[in-house]
This record gives sequence, structure tokens and C-alpha cells, in this order.
Amino acid sequence: MIKVAMLSRWHVHANDYAREALANPDIEIAVVWDEEPERGRQWASELGVPFEENLSAVLSNPDIDGVIIDTPTFMHKQVMLEAAKHKKHIFSEKVLAFTTNDCDEIFSAVDENGVHLMLSLKRLNDDYYLYAEKAVKEGLLGRINSVRCRLAHGMGLPLEGKPYGKLPPYFFDPKVCGGGALMDLGAHPIYLTNRLAGKPKGVYARLESTLGHEVDDNSAVLVDYSSGVLGIIEAGFSSNDSFRLELHGTDGQIIIEKGGLKIKSIHVNDGQWFTPSELPAKLPSAMEQWVKQIQVASEPSITREDMWRLTQINEAALVSHAEGRRVELASYGGRV
Repeated sequence: MIKVAMLSRWHVHANDYAREALANPDIEIAVVWDEEPERGRQWASELGVPFEENLSAVLSNPDIDGVIIDTPTFMHKQVMLEAAKHKKHIFSEKVLAFTTNDCDEIFSAVDENGVHLMLSLKRLNDDYYLYAEKAVKEGLLGRINSVRCRLAHGMGLPLEGKPYGKLPPYFFDPKVCGGGALMDLGAHPIYLTNRLAGKPKGVYARLESTLGHEVDDNSAVLVDYSSGVLGIIEAGFSSNDSFRLELHGTDGQIIIEKGGLKIKSIHVNDGQWFTPSELPAKLPSAMEQWVKQIQVASEPSITREDMWRLTQINEAALVSHAEGRRVELASYGGRV
């Protein structure tokens, strides 16, 4: 049994991870900590476990095997370094950290202390992504030249008495979150596009605040990859709910939207659009993969490269927007 501490209810997905942990027979939630004690006590009461106000006491507790982190994003690095130092396995909501240098520090701490790290990049485990990846590897689309991925919702649109809509106000605090729609929701299009397109070379970004807040709520990023693929990444808090993933190549296309996938390839179905009769089985969730890492040191499908490249694109996008230029990654972010 892996005994875990829930570290903060700050993120909107904290409850989801608690539910998944409770449903996993190999995980026991043993304690709750929160940077806002009142919120933490309430959560601990709901979960029926103790609340500990002192983070050091949680991390130094020899009965705790791992931590599930949903703290404010700016706290990720500090909390992860402390958790690793105390030999605690780490599961966290995305993003890993604000900078690639911070990611490297976290990786070093994890390695030095022999613990396992997992970031919830959950869409890499989904059937539609696995189908697209397989189709690319099998050459059904020929040479890929363009990948576009958009994920947006309107949860930031103001409601009566709620200027930040259905999102918590702190999601619009740049110091706490590091950014807005791209940093949070845009994580999914970024890591999906990175996986399908390869290593990025350069980034040009526009991060717009149509709602007038301090962070972006409508963003677009153009990434050119070493493979020759152009990536178009879009994220928003201020438009109608949408998800779309497009792959375009010399021999065909794949279009994925909410509720459906279709493919057109010169290699199958006489070159006509069709919907596959079945998709690959989903991979185990990020949390399930984390458990297997801890139990039997199995290799997860979600990799450090996925984590690092996600931060690299976000970090470069902020620079690109601020300076109004393309950011060349060969001399930026520590690796090409």
C-alpha cells in the first residue's frame, strides 16, 4: 500500500486526483496539507483523514511514501525539491515548473534521492491520440507537415457577480500561475503537438487578454520543428468549449474533434474519409503509471522529455510574446 499526502486543494483538478487515489486499491490517502489551512482542514474532514498544517512534518513523516501535488504552480519547484529530499515519490498536476532550469533541478533531486516522478499529461494515454500516433508511424499520412491542436472553453467568461467566470480568481494571477490559458489549458495541446511533431526549433506566440485580465485567455503559438512540421497550438478561457486535433501530411489527414475521429489517406479506403471501427485501448492513467513505477520500477509512457518540452514551449512563448519575436530554441532552454 502506497500512503500518500494530498498537498493542497488549490488546483481545480485536486478533487479529481483525490477521487482517483481513493479508487486505487494500491493507494491510501493518509494526510492532507494545504497552504491555506482552513481549506485544507475542510478537505481533510471530507476525506476522513488528518490535516497537518506543517509541510515539513508531512514530508518528514516516515509513514508517507508519496505526495500528490496540486499547489499553486509557483510552489511546484520548492515543494518537489523538499519532497524528493525526504524520499517521497511525486505525482503532480501540470506544469512541472516555470523554467527548464527548474525542471532540470527537479529531475536531479529526484534522481539523487531515488524517487519516482509523474506529471499528469493525461491526454497522451487517450485512444484518439494513440490512433494518430500509430497512423503517423505506419506512414498512412505520408510525410507530416502540419499539426494543429486547439483546446478552449468559456469558463473564464464573466458571470453575474463573478468577473472571473467559473474559474477561481487566482487562475488569473501571473505570479501564482506563471501565465494564463496557455500555461494551464494549453499544456494539453503543447505536449500532444510535441509528441507528434518532434523536437521544436523555434516559437512565435501571441498571448492575448481579451477579458482584460493580467494573463492570457486567448492564445496561439506557432512552433517550427526539426522534423519540418509546423505546429499550431491554441488555447483559451474565453470561447465556446472546443477540442480539435488535426494532422496533415503528403498522403492524408486526420481530424479529431470531441466525440469523433476521421481519417483520409491515399493508402486506405480508396482515399476517402472514414471513421475507424475501433481505436487502440487507452493506456493506464498517469496515476496508475506512477503506482507501477513505485511498485515494480516499470517504465511509464509519460516521459521527462514530455515534461521538459512542455515547460520549454511555455517559457519560450512568454518571451516571444513579450518581445514580439520568434524565439530560437537552439540557444534557449538548455537543449535542442
